[in-house]
This record gives sequence, C-alpha cells and structure tokens, in this order.
Amino acid sequence: MGTLKAQINEIAGKGVTAPQGFLAAGVEAAVKKPGKRDVAVIFSTKPAVGAAVYTLNKVQAAPIGVTKANLPHGYGPLRAAVVNSGNANACTGQQGDADARRMADLTAELLGVEKTEVAVASTGVIGVTLPLARVEAGIRQAVQELAPDGGEQVARAIMTTDTFKKELAVFIELGGRQVTIGAATKGSGMIHPNMATMLGFITTDAAITGQALHQALVEVTGKTFNMLTVDGDTSTNDMVVMIANGAANNPVIEEKGPDYDLFKSALYHICAGLTRMIAQDGEGATKLVEVRVQGAETERDARLAAKAVACSNLVKTALFGCDANWGRILAAVGYSGADFDPLTVDISIHSPAGSEQMAKNGAGIPFDEKKARQILEQKEIVITIDLHQGQGNALVWTCDFSYDYVKINADYRT
Repeated sequence: MGTLKAQINEIAGKGVTAPQGFLAAGVEAAVKKPGKRDVAVIFSTKPAVGAAVYTLNKVQAAPIGVTKANLPHGYGPLRAAVVNSGNANACTGQQGDADARRMADLTAELLGVEKTEVAVASTGVIGVTLPLARVEAGIRQAVQELAPDGGEQVARAIMTTDTFKKELAVFIELGGRQVTIGAATKGSGMIHPNMATMLGFITTDAAITGQALHQALVEVTGKTFNMLTVDGDTSTNDMVVMIANGAANNPVIEEKGPDYDLFKSALYHICAGLTRMIAQDGEGATKLVEVRVQGAETERDARLAAKAVACSNLVKTALFGCDANWGRILAAVGYSGADFDPLTVDISIHSPAGSEQMAKNGAGIPFDEKKARQILEQKEIVITIDLHQGQGNALVWTCDFSYDYVKINADYRT
C-alpha cells in the first residue's frame, strides 16, 4: 500500500462530512454529564451502500444485533448511522433490544428512509438501561440540526474517556474523479484486537458495490484496528460502519483491480491514522508504542508475536517506567504461539532520541542503559523484534500502562 501513499491527500480538520452528500450532527441529550455531546446522526442525502465489522465478544450490545440484522451479509443498503455515548445498552435484555430498534426506527422515520437503512451504535457503561426518552429527544434534535459541517460534532459526541476527538479525511483521484473518505472514531480503554476494537464511522462518496466495500473494510481493519491494543479487554460494543454513496461519480468499483487497490490504500491511510490516535489516547497513556516484528516464518507468526508483546502488562509497565527490560519482550514472544527459534531473536528500541539494540541471538548484549532510558522517555517509541526465520512481518500499535489507567477504571461506573 505504501507505493500508492503519494496519491493520498489529507484534508485538515475534516471527518465524516468531508465526502460529498453527507450531513451530520452531534447534540447534548443529557445521557452523559451536562455540557457533553452524546447523541449523533450521520446521513447520506443520496442512496448508499454500507458495510460493517463487529466485536467477536460473545456478549454483544443490543445495537450490534440491530445493525447486523440490517446488514445481513455484512453489507447492504445503508443511508444513516445513529449513535449515543454514555450508555452502552449492553446486557440490558429485551428492553435493550427494543430500545436499540427504536433508535433505528425513529431515525429512519425522521429521515424518510427505510428502517433497515440505519446502523445503530452505543458506547458507555454496561448493564444500565438506556434513558430512551432523552436519546429520542437527542435524535430529533440531531436530525433537525444536520449540516455539511457537522462532522466535528459527531467526533465529540461519540467520546467517552477519550481526551481528544479523533477524525481524519483524505481524497484521491479515481477514474478522473476526486473521491473523498472521511472518518471519526472513539476509543481509549477496553481496546483489544478482535475485529474493530472501538466505534468507528467512515463515509465516502466513492461509487463502489457493497460487496467490494465490505471486502476492503475487512482487509483494512485486519491490518489496522485489529492490530491495536490498549488494555487487553475486548468490548461488547465494538463496531466499524462504512457508508458509500457514489456522489463522486467515479467508475463503479466492483472487484479487485487498480481502482480497488487505490481505494483500499486510502482507506488504510485513514484507519492506520485513527489507530495511532486511539493508541496515543489509551487511558492513562504517556507513550504511543509500535511493536514491529520482522523476519518471521509467516505473517501469522509475526502477528502472534507482535500482539503478545503489545498486550503484555509487564512490557507496558516497563515502558511507563522507561526500563529497557528486553527480557520481558522476549518472554512475551515465547508464549505468543509463534513458531521461531529463540536463539535467533534480535531486539532493539527506537525513538527520536536514537536507537539501541539490547539483545542478539536470543541473549542480552552490552548496551548503553542511559541512552536506552532517554529513548524510552520519548512520547513515541518503536520496539523492533527480528526473528530471522523468514519474510513475515507485522505491526501492532499500543501504549504504556500508567498509574492513571487504574485510577480511571477504578471508578468508571461511579
């Protein structure tokens, strides 16, 4: 995908309403604390197709059931998405199912679209019944306030413990037409690789079939959102929804080929950028960390090794303490399930402060402890693990584990 990167152009300060034909709004409905936006609607003014990926947690929130039913093949006609924050509507029984359906039905009624053309999402506290009257009022207000510059409101309305909004937009040229992709995500805690890993909403004015859209989304999330971990907890509500309305009038992308590859490359740019933002904003995080595994026998082995290191609480706490404890890294690779020879592993760390190799051929080597600490004191760190077994590579994004993660989650519900 990197060979196409030069053709991808970021649009500063834009998100889900950057593509043609999309309106959005985010409002205060008192689901969260006063003064916080917490209900949002995204709407395509043109007929559109949508695709989605979901958490693999067996305990799934009511909105996921509704969205899955509306997109029975993973894709289908889709015009809108409605979302609330502050309440997950998860583990809420039949009442939760009815409330999620009501969110879709009311949004469809107000927008004049089919009930099956609305995706529903929620995020927040688990096990608490949705304050439906407030959410309904928020939906009505959001629909009234839909605007072509409402993308930022959506990015703010979906936040929970996030410390900053996460949105991104790019444009590319396909078939002589400018095609735009915009997105907003939320995620800070309860983040772990397992299909989607947070809430994400992606829009595009590209002309593309639902099946091709779904395929691109699955392929890209597998290398971005699915390669992200903050705390090892897979949420009940994780979902990424993408809507494409064809307003760019490019030749319709129906199957794999040059246009599909460029479209997917732009989508990867968006999702990788947002993945980095989520890792950077991990609850209590002080460092963004990239774990790179190279030289694995297969890509699967590389992914297993990288995820194990990124998920290790011992590694993450060492990073918070700026301790170059390479033994914890090698131990995590060892229990990852990856097939490798422990006697061929090299480990090094990198940051704007420099690089330092700490292990070679599976054993420690003399290194500059002071320089290593300076490297680990930076805000962005890369851990490189070379297995010297083959051509398999993988990249996982994560963060360190600080005292504040415990503080944030110790009283999250109260």
